[in-house]
Amino acid sequence: MDKSIKIKKGLDLRLVGGVDADKPERRRFSPKRCAIVPDDFRGFIPKLEIKEGDLVKAGDPILRDKNHEAVKLTSPVSGKVESIVRGARRKIERIVIESDGKGDARKFDVKTSDPESIRALLAASGIWAKMRQRPYDIVPADNATFRDIFVSGIDSAPLAADIAANIDNEDARQGAKILTKITDGCVYIGLRENSSLDFSGINRVVTVGVTGPHPAGNVGVQIANVKPVNKDEIVLTLDITALAQIGKFFSTGEVPYSTVVALTGSEVKNPKLIETVECAELSPILEGELSDTAHKRIISGNVLTGTKVEADGYLRFPYRQITVIPEGDDVADFLGWASLSLKKMSVNRSFPGHFLFKKRFAPDARILGGKRAMIMSGEYERVFPMDILPEYLLKAIISRNIEQMEQLGIYEVAPEDFALAEYVDSSKLELQKIVEEGLEYLRKELD
Repeated sequence: MDKSIKIKKGLDLRLVGGVDADKPERRRFSPKRCAIVPDDFRGFIPKLEIKEGDLVKAGDPILRDKNHEAVKLTSPVSGKVESIVRGARRKIERIVIESDGKGDARKFDVKTSDPESIRALLAASGIWAKMRQRPYDIVPADNATFRDIFVSGIDSAPLAADIAANIDNEDARQGAKILTKITDGCVYIGLRENSSLDFSGINRVVTVGVTGPHPAGNVGVQIANVKPVNKDEIVLTLDITALAQIGKFFSTGEVPYSTVVALTGSEVKNPKLIETVECAELSPILEGELSDTAHKRIISGNVLTGTKVEADGYLRFPYRQITVIPEGDDVADFLGWASLSLKKMSVNRSFPGHFLFKKRFAPDARILGGKRAMIMSGEYERVFPMDILPEYLLKAIISRNIEQMEQLGIYEVAPEDFALAEYVDSSKLELQKIVEEGLEYLRKELD
C-alpha cells in the first residue's frame, strides 16, 4: 500500500444473516425482467430515448440526462421495453425491460486514448452515471474537471460481502489506467490491508490501506482522511465494481452488467452470493430463500442506507446487496421501546443489550420511539470519523444557512456519511434525508 489510514470512530453492527466469508455459497440467476429506476441516480434528470414495445440490445440507451445529453442510462439486457411506469406529474419511476435471453449486446469502438473520447464513451455506455462527484453526491457532468478520483474497494456496511473478492485484477488495473486519463490528479484506491488486488506500477494511482470499523468503506470518509474537498474543487468517486466495469468495457467494447449480490439478513434461510444482472427483478431471486414469517422488510442494499422495496420490486443501484429483516409491525413488546429485553440491540448503556453488543442480533425495522427535538449530546461525533461537527452542520442545513453550511463542511459529505449517526440518534431524525435535501438546496441556489 502507498498510504495507510486508520479509522477510529465508527461502529460495526453485528447482525444475524451474513454470508460465510470463507466458503460463500453461490447461485446463478438470469432475470426475465429488469427495471431502470432514474431516482437511483441523483442529479440525473431523465428524458426517454425509447418507447414501449421497442426492441433493445444490452448497452442501448434508454434514458438521457436532460441537462447533459451525452450522459445515458443503458439497458442491462437485450429484449423488449415492456412498460414505462410513471408517477405523479408524469414522473418516470421505472422502465421495465423484458429479457429475450439472447444476450445481444451493443458493440462500442473503444480504441482510443484521448481523454475527451474516453469521457464520451463512459457517458454513452451508462457507466458514467454509476459515478458520483463531491460536492453534492450527484452524477457529474461529462465535461467536469476533477481534482482527483477516489475509488472505494471496501464495503464495510452491515452484512456486506467482500466486494473486492469478486473483482478481476486485470479489469481493475485497466480501469485505473483509463481513469488517470480524465484527471490531472491522482486516482486513490481504498483497500483493506489484506486485499489481493495489485495496482503497482501504474502512474498516478495511489493505493490506500484502510483499517477500522464502519464507515471506513465510505468513500467520503476515505477522502476526508486522505485529501479533503475544498470549495470550488470537484472529485470523482466510484466503487471498485464500477472501476472493474470500466476496465472490462475498454477491453471488450461491450458494457458489463453482471454483478454479484449478497443475499443477507435474519429472514434469509441460507445467506449466499447471487450472480445476476444489474436491475434484476427480485421475486424470482427471493423465491424459496426466505423464512415463513409473514411480515418482512426487503431492502435493496444494507440496513443503514438501502432502499425499501416490495417483493415484486427490482434490484436498485449500487446493485450489490439484498437484506431481509423482520418488519416488526406485528410485535408487541412488554414496555414497548423501553423494554429491557436482552434481544434489544442498543448503543445506549440504559439497555442491557448494550453490554452484549459484540454478539449477533436480529433487529427488526421499527424505529422504537418518536421524533423529538435534536439534543446537543455529542452522540453523533462518536461514530462520525470526519473533521466536521455533524450536529452544527445539520442545524445549518435545517435553517438553510448557506454560509454556515459551507464553513461546516457541506461540500465534503453525502447522505450515506450520516447513516450511522442516524442509527445512534436518540432524536429519531431522518439525518440522511436532511443532508440530501440540504445538498439539493445548495446546488440549486449556487447554480
